[in-house]
Amino acid sequence: MTTPVVLCELAAESAATVTHGVTMLAGAAGSLLAAVEELNAGAVAVRGRPSPAGVTIAAEVTGPGWGRRCPSAPILAGEFRRRGCPATVVRTHTDPDTAELTRQIIDSGRPAVLVGGEEPAVLTALSAWGAAAGSRRILLAGPRSFCAGVERAIEIVDRALTRHGRPVYVRKQIVHNLHVVQELEQRGAIFVDELAEVPTGSVVVFSAHGVSPAVRLQALDRRLQVVDATCPLVTKVHSEAKRFAARGDTIVLVGHAGHEESEGTLGEAPDRTVLVQNEQDVDRLEIDGPVSYLTQTTLAVDEAGRVVDALRARYPHLTGPSTEDICYATTNRQDALRAVVADADLVLVIGSVNSSNSVRLVELAHRHATAAHLIDDASDIDPAWLAGVHTVGLTAGASVPPRLVTEVIGALGGFGETTVQERQVAAETIRFGLPKDMRTEAGGRR
Repeated sequence: MTTPVVLCELAAESAATVTHGVTMLAGAAGSLLAAVEELNAGAVAVRGRPSPAGVTIAAEVTGPGWGRRCPSAPILAGEFRRRGCPATVVRTHTDPDTAELTRQIIDSGRPAVLVGGEEPAVLTALSAWGAAAGSRRILLAGPRSFCAGVERAIEIVDRALTRHGRPVYVRKQIVHNLHVVQELEQRGAIFVDELAEVPTGSVVVFSAHGVSPAVRLQALDRRLQVVDATCPLVTKVHSEAKRFAARGDTIVLVGHAGHEESEGTLGEAPDRTVLVQNEQDVDRLEIDGPVSYLTQTTLAVDEAGRVVDALRARYPHLTGPSTEDICYATTNRQDALRAVVADADLVLVIGSVNSSNSVRLVELAHRHATAAHLIDDASDIDPAWLAGVHTVGLTAGASVPPRLVTEVIGALGGFGETTVQERQVAAETIRFGLPKDMRTEAGGRR
């Protein structure tokens, strides 16, 4: 196990002591750091003392002829930030005078911190890290991460940027994931809440969650160049809504109020559609005439099933879609988590807070009486969650980049020896084609 090195302002004297299970160094900061390269910036070299305004955590330390990585550095950085102490993750190189001492500390099995005095926030954060240290097993649920609809939506934005150049506007988040949105922003996408924010005549992409007919009319009125990234499975639900409404049904949409997908579906037949979120909502319905139902594609399968059962008990002639509306990826990820949750002491679900399918995975674990947390990335992991935990169940929502799973596995490995066992319950081979106008990129590449 390699342990984090945290670099802060140092005292003038040189010493190495152990307190609260944490190795404390004091010495000359300038002699320890030959250079520091910020990971996020990629090429910023800092020489001399680290800033006293925060701490610098070395994810990688190199010396003459040796190198050590600390994969759990992002977790420690997150712990510092939660305690109000700014933290930067860096790569650092030591000079020959301090290289051997630094190497011994990193290999000692205790977190190492370079401070001037005993900073309470630093000691508390490192003590939490130390309490989480130890070997553990990771049960990796499969399938996980990107689904076909998410991959398609991201590729559509990429191709729109290639074809039209910067900026390309996107109504709402293209998919509900912070990292995906940030990466597309860096490439030139501008995310807006409403079409009124898009300059007349500009290129705008509709998100994977779909839009109502009213939004499409607004885009036409503003002479916007529309690129539609609506997931084909959401388009299927919209088509069913129009079909049920045309035959005179009252449509009961099982979904979440305020979610973009539900808003788009409600907009297909606003005068003939009512939203229910749970069985209590079903009890309050008063409907005359034929009734049909649809569901949001990202619901928990078992919870949606209970609501539909309540609808059927209330309206025995209830009709529904010819095939389930809850998408294959949502179902597969829930089934995959069920395959690991009973054997896990803790479940970590990678996904953003506005990702419906990710939140449903956390709720599923809770229904199985297993502690579970939603994290955007490794820096959101609280070391206190890991204390005494021997088996971690790990999964990721359908809008999560696969690299984040790899990074979390690596970060957990920084606490000690880790074994990874994958439990795969389904193979996903579905691929969705691009819109016709996006199938050929600029330059003719398909």
